[in-house]
Amino acid sequence: MAPLPSSFGNFAQQPAVRTGTRPLPRAKSARPPTSADLLALLTRAGHLDHHELLAAMADQSRSQVRIGDILLARGLVQQADLYTALAQLWGLSVLDPAISPPDLRLLDLLGAGECLTLGLLPYRHMGGVTLILTAYPEEIARHKDRLREVFGEVSFALTPYAAIADCVNLWRGRDLARSAENRVAAEFSCRSWAKSEGKALSAGLILLGLCALAFPYQTYLTALIVVVLGLIPVTGLKLAALIASIWPERAPVAGPIIARRPTVSIIVALYRESDIAGRLVRRLGRLDYPQDLLDVILAVEEDDDITRKALAKTSLPPWMRVAVVPRGKLKTKPRALNFALNLCRGAIIGVYDAEDAPEADQIQKVVQRFHERGPQVACLQGILDFYNPTANWLARCFTLEYGGWFRVILPGLARLGLPLPLGGTTLFFRREALLDLGGWDAHNVTEDADLGMRLARRGFRTELIQTTTYEEANCRALPWVKQRSRWIKGYMMTYGVHMRHPRQTLRDLGLRGFLGFQILMLGSLVQVLLAPVLWSSLVFALIPPTPTEAPVLAWLLAHLLPVTVLSELAGISVLALGLARSGQKISMLWVPTLTFYFPMAALASYKALWEAVVQPFYWDKTSHGHLSGSVTKPRFAPNQPLP
Repeated sequence: MAPLPSSFGNFAQQPAVRTGTRPLPRAKSARPPTSADLLALLTRAGHLDHHELLAAMADQSRSQVRIGDILLARGLVQQADLYTALAQLWGLSVLDPAISPPDLRLLDLLGAGECLTLGLLPYRHMGGVTLILTAYPEEIARHKDRLREVFGEVSFALTPYAAIADCVNLWRGRDLARSAENRVAAEFSCRSWAKSEGKALSAGLILLGLCALAFPYQTYLTALIVVVLGLIPVTGLKLAALIASIWPERAPVAGPIIARRPTVSIIVALYRESDIAGRLVRRLGRLDYPQDLLDVILAVEEDDDITRKALAKTSLPPWMRVAVVPRGKLKTKPRALNFALNLCRGAIIGVYDAEDAPEADQIQKVVQRFHERGPQVACLQGILDFYNPTANWLARCFTLEYGGWFRVILPGLARLGLPLPLGGTTLFFRREALLDLGGWDAHNVTEDADLGMRLARRGFRTELIQTTTYEEANCRALPWVKQRSRWIKGYMMTYGVHMRHPRQTLRDLGLRGFLGFQILMLGSLVQVLLAPVLWSSLVFALIPPTPTEAPVLAWLLAHLLPVTVLSELAGISVLALGLARSGQKISMLWVPTLTFYFPMAALASYKALWEAVVQPFYWDKTSHGHLSGSVTKPRFAPNQPLP
């Protein structure tokens, strides 16, 4: 096997250097090589001109990125030329693990996840020395003592990070996939749902059915009492969030200037997105954050040939890469996110959906906000809106609902200091906090809402940030019901998991947060499940009650009308304010028509209830790309600052 030539293009297809090959000499120096040394060597070799050298040095001075990653992301050098120069500077050989497999016993000693995180690959043990492949020679000194504790005496060779990732995924991808499925601690995961909460739910539904058969009128009255009593705190929380969202706040203080901007990793989980891959690349390409500081990972399932072929035909920029998620027992978005989390290089981790079109300055705002806030602010949630709001009546209603939720309710809850159920996209996390929480629960079909609760229970804060991502409104009836049923099922599972130990949840969230959690999760579920009971109350009120039931019915009729009217007024106010803040070109006259929109959620709730018993982990995917409408700007920028 011969040394790698300086002109190789696809690293994985090249032969490896013999482990006994004498490394390229480098000048003796009391200090390790620096970025300036690397740039100077590349310039002397003719791979960089003077202007590119100065630009690269300026970029690194303003960021926390390795100079090699900057050069590759900007396409200034070829990977082969970069590693040839690194080998000369550090006196190391360059090896390709794709030709000859590593010693898997050594790999397992360090762990596949750790290999990906650190950019290291234990390769061979020869003559009492373990050879470690590294993508980052400048970090050898930092890891050397620890590696010696595990392997004894060590030596090093170079290989690109992509080669390490490919090798680890090839030989231990299944293990990483299993780890992604069980990354969250069992106490906070719903993976045991079928054996615990699922059985309890089944027993409760059977008991309720028997009661309804034996005592239909009494069961109905009880349900009506529950829905009326539940409507009061739900309406109260809605009004409190509305008031909090419009309450004047102090003008924000300009934050300090960021001396060195961090790398931001963005994960996009794709599944059966054959017609959206090209648009996704174009939309993310509009982000004005420096591309050498962007690390976009497109997570694709191994058996998703449609999406993989579409991506293979798409010219991906250097800062965007594909991660193939191995087959496993589950096929859910949070499992794919957990798998891709091992590959992220950034200090900030973001999540987008396939159809998303974020505003160009979104990452800039996210980085600035994290810089201004302390480490307790672990998550930033952006605003979601639609670029096809007038496609039909359903799209208008969905747009109005999102406006009220993301521009009124969530900002209000944040100001009230209550836990936030996150949206599934335009989410950004501090890497350390996300790893501390164990990432996403791969078994929860609304992993975002669950993660919001776990963030709050761990004492972290979530803030909303004034930046919008546009996506496609689900404006077809059956797909809408399927999507909403998945959300409702996830709310059921999230509530069940976090109420396994109510006292501990109370201690974690505090009394105010605990009550907010009950109203937000349980209250919402009760309202959507029992909505038909409320609608049918007028009919049942005409049935003559027995003498014992008359007082109960009289109490219900006395309280039902004012509570319902107040709830409707609060809902209309939230929707109207959300629409005004969004600037979408939708008439306010559409707001009252949501009276006919929300009954669809009741239908979705019964589908969710059935699946929570028989298919708790089934991911009813929402298909996208049916409307290719261009991103539309609102008539005016929202002028209400978010907290």
